[in-house]
Amino acid sequence: MALAFGWTGLWMMGIANSLATSNAGIVFLLFVSYYWTFGVLTNTIHVTTAGTVGTWWFVPHEANRCWSSAIRDSFCRATTYSFGSICLGSLLVAVVQALRMMARRARESDDMQLLLCLVECILACIQDIVEYFNKWAYVYVGLYGFGYIEAGRNVIQLFQSKGWTTIITDDLADRVLLMMSIAVGAIIGLIGMAIAAANPNLLADLGLEEGSSIAVTAFLVSFLVGLTFCSILMSVVGSAVNTIIVCFAESPGEFETNHPELSREMRAAWAQAWPELTI
Repeated sequence: MALAFGWTGLWMMGIANSLATSNAGIVFLLFVSYYWTFGVLTNTIHVTTAGTVGTWWFVPHEANRCWSSAIRDSFCRATTYSFGSICLGSLLVAVVQALRMMARRARESDDMQLLLCLVECILACIQDIVEYFNKWAYVYVGLYGFGYIEAGRNVIQLFQSKGWTTIITDDLADRVLLMMSIAVGAIIGLIGMAIAAANPNLLADLGLEEGSSIAVTAFLVSFLVGLTFCSILMSVVGSAVNTIIVCFAESPGEFETNHPELSREMRAAWAQAWPELTI
């Protein structure tokens, strides 16, 4: 969180100068750098959490305390051997997110709004596909240290062989966490807009006219910051859920051996939710 806070401060100073000069190329690169940095932070947490949960699943005595060897080892692997895979997947998403933001900013003018709307919809679909791939690929990266493409291919093949493709598409955990992050981002956005309204000279350096432009800019920037920070925190919960699903698909026997009570509860809930699917 300290890294995220520091980077956000530096980024906001850079984006302020770029918005003032209306340099589209610099603004695009700044958006890429912002999304890429936070994507790397979030996915590092994702891979670290996956490795920790995997250790708890297979070797529970190594993950039985707050700062256990499972956390240290998983974090070291995420920031060394697996860091290239984390950066690659994060960059793909960051470029698409930056393009979406540029299209959204361009739609504020009256020119080609329909075309820009179509472009933004296409980019949103591409972003969903890449994020879906990343979500499961990074579980295998954290568990086994596979490369980015290999990990994604293996985990998708696992779900297909089990017939669980419906289950992973029906997973509501990420949607709930996303709704929470959006709610927090909206609250922070409203606070930022209120501060800008109370201090109209606060954003004068952006070269914006007083009124709606300042309010919209304050809301968007504050919303982006709030959403990003909350998403980083919620990513721990989401990563743990995804890892448990993968481990339950691959090694239910180890779960029964190491955590019999939780395994019985999981199997009972599973039979109730998806009685037609075997474990």
